Order: sequence, then structure tokens, then C-alpha cells
Amino acid sequence: MTKKPHPHGTAPIPSSIYPTWAPAVKDAVGTALGSSCVWFTVAQGIVTEVYYPRVDIPQLKDLGFIVANGRDFWIEIRRLNDYSVAWQDDVVPAITVIHHHGRFTLTLKICVDPERDVLVVDFILKGDADLQLYLLAAPRLGEDAANNQAWTEEWEGHSLLWAEQGPFGMALVAVDRDGRPALQQRSVGLVGNSDGWQDFKRNNAMTWHYAHAGPGEVALTAQLPCSGTLAMGLSASREAAATLALQTLASGFDALWIEYCQGWQQWLKTLHWPAKLDDLLDSKTLTLLHRSAAVIKTHEDHTFPGAFIASLSVPWGEASTSRGGYHLVWSRDLVETTGALLALGDTGDAKRSLIYLMSTQQADGHWLQNQWLGGKPFWQGIQLDETAFPVLLASALAERNALGEIRVNDMVRRALSFIVREGPTTA
Repeated sequence: MTKKPHPHGTAPIPSSIYPTWAPAVKDAVGTALGSSCVWFTVAQGIVTEVYYPRVDIPQLKDLGFIVANGRDFWIEIRRLNDYSVAWQDDVVPAITVIHHHGRFTLTLKICVDPERDVLVVDFILKGDADLQLYLLAAPRLGEDAANNQAWTEEWEGHSLLWAEQGPFGMALVAVDRDGRPALQQRSVGLVGNSDGWQDFKRNNAMTWHYAHAGPGEVALTAQLPCSGTLAMGLSASREAAATLALQTLASGFDALWIEYCQGWQQWLKTLHWPAKLDDLLDSKTLTLLHRSAAVIKTHEDHTFPGAFIASLSVPWGEASTSRGGYHLVWSRDLVETTGALLALGDTGDAKRSLIYLMSTQQADGHWLQNQWLGGKPFWQGIQLDETAFPVLLASALAERNALGEIRVNDMVRRALSFIVREGPTTA
């Protein structure tokens, strides 16, 4: 058996960086309806931005794979562009991606541990016997590409890849089908000079094995077995993240997948669906309606109940360095989102959204053009519909006698007064 190289040294820094995000055109989005505070997106057939512990804080640019024979063939999976995406039962955001190539197929199953802040990816590579699988991960902890640090070390009997920045830690750990530690060759680097993709581009194989990288835009690389499960833990430190990831792996992927799906199936059953009518609503349309509801629900934060962001994406992310993107709250978009759920009988989410809006209304009656979940402004414009829509939400709940003890008179008075003072147009 060939001895695996031991990582050592600090990775060289690049001459310059331009830290972009992943494409905003997503294949899927998902989160667990449990105590977990992790959201994931899928684009180009791989995991792209992952958010934690709030839906407005991306902690990862992407997590992808390379298939190679170590000599004269290698391909990055996201550039293959021949894949299929399936949702569990066509509606639950438990995602299966199958990549197709003349020499192999790679199957990925993606979900979140409902009880822990851990993203889980089960993987199976089938094809030519000489092919091997490698992971590529680009942490962006704290939505920051300038100050991340990364390491690869042995910890608690496992080989780990981990990163840390400020109050956030990330750990990547994997096991094979027998539950044995599965990260084989490992390296960390800085994007543009010493990352795993540059290694394959220059050498057609994984030849670099750095133990530490950063501060900067770090990247993580490791060789994997042909099948197994990968867990990415997120927490306040790399050690805490690693503990969560190991707990998840010990739970078993199949059990986590079932629990994740059951949470979504139970929520979907609480909604009031239109009756199936052959002439008006065929089964395909009804399936799309169920999936649409799941997509909308995925965009709700778990720290601020009722706060729905506009989108789990950064517009033109592949060219954008923005720290904002669409993972912010627009009061207009939030009410339109909640209105869709209200149409399905979800008064609970609608009431939580109204309470959130009441808590973030400005003193003069208007709402910010957009804001971080905690109420801090991002863009600075004034748009009257951002102030009108919360009034419409209060009215919609009142029409259904669903306001309960929520007192909306002061909110409505201040909002309408602002519209009268500032209208009919703004800058």
C-alpha cells in the first residue's frame, strides 16, 4: 500500500484575489425543519452557498468534486454539465444529483441533519477502476474571503479539514460505507495559487499537501473513497464544528435522510391544498405547487421567526464580490412570500411575519428598502410599496379573523401616514 503524504507547511499566497460567489441560477435549495440552523443551495450540480446560523450569512462558496486517475485524466464535476436533479417524492428538498460521463457516474444525496448544524452529502462514484474521487471546498466563513484560515489535522481519531474566522468554525469529515475515517490525501490552500484545483490544472493529480493556509480565501481538498458520507459541521469553533459533524456521521445517513424528509412531509400536510380537478389542476401542477411551497418555506430564518429572505443567492454570483446579494429581507418580498403561504392556510407563518415586520418598522412609519435579519439597513432607497405591503398583510389576516392579540392600529397608522407624506412618488 502506498504511504499517504503527510500534510506539512503553509500554503503559498496568491498575488491577488477576486473572491466571487456561486451562480444565482440554482438547481435546488434546502434546509431542515428542526433545530438545525443550516441552509444549502445547489447550482451546476454541486453544493453552493451554505448559510449558518442565519439565512442571511453564507459560510461557504461551494463544495464540489474532481474525478481523476492521477495520471492523464481529471475533470471538475461542476464543469461537466451533464447531470440530473431529483427532489424526494418530487416535492421534499432532499436532493439527489447524478452526474454522467462516458467513464463514470457520480451520485450525490444532499440534506441537513435536522438536529445539528451539519450539512450531509452521501456520495457514490461508479465507473472505470482507476478513477478516484476528490472533494473541493471553498469556505467563506463570516461571508468574508479575506481572513479565513484553514488546517488539516488528525483529531479524535479522524483526519479533518477545517477552517475558522472570527466567531465561526467549519469542519469537514467523512466516513466510508463501513463507518471508517475516509479523508485520505489532504491539503489546504489559497485560491488562485495553492488550492486543489490549481494542483490538478498544473499536475493532473493531487500533489500538494499543505497543512495550513491563510489568512485569505482558503480552499480545502481531500481524496475520498468511491463511496461514503461527508459531513460539514458549522459552529462557534472548529472543534465544536468537528464534534457536531462526527455526531452526525455516527447517526447514519439513511436515518438522517428519513428524519429530514419526515419533517417536510409533516409540514406539507398542515397546508390546505386545492382539490385535484382534471380540467384545472393536473397531478403535475399540484406537485409543482407542493414543491413551490417547500421552496418558499426554505427561505425562512430560524432565529427570527417569520423573517423570509428574498432568495438564497447572490445575483450574478459568479462575477460578484457583494456581501449582500438577495439573502436580505425586503418587506415587499416578505409579504408576497407570506401571502402565498396564507393562501394555503398557513396563518401561523403569516402572523410571525407580521410580528417581525412590526418589530422592524422605522419610527416615521416606513420600512427599509432591504435589511439584514436583525434590522440593520443594506441599500438606502425609499420605496413606497415596501411600506404598503405590511398593511396589506395585516388586512389579509384581519379578514380571516387571524390577528389574535396582535395590535396593528399603530403600525398601520404610521405606515399610511408615511405614504401620504412621501407619495405619490419617491426618488
